[in-house]
Amino acid sequence: MTSAPLTLRRPLSGRPAPTSPDRTPMVLPLDSDALLRGCREVLIRHGGETYRLRHTRNDKLILTK
Repeated sequence: MTSAPLTLRRPLSGRPAPTSPDRTPMVLPLDSDALLRGCREVLIRHGGETYRLRHTRNDKLILTK
């Protein structure tokens, strides 16, 4: 299955990401289905490198370089 690239940006509201009471950025959960979109693996480009995120038969996620 081939699909369009997934692009993650700032929150859709255009406002900065929410912060915790001590003003550090909060880490917001992202559902794995949003990344995999029905595929068993995706390639992720980061810092000039390509990583592979795989969903295994045992329902685990494995990230490899």
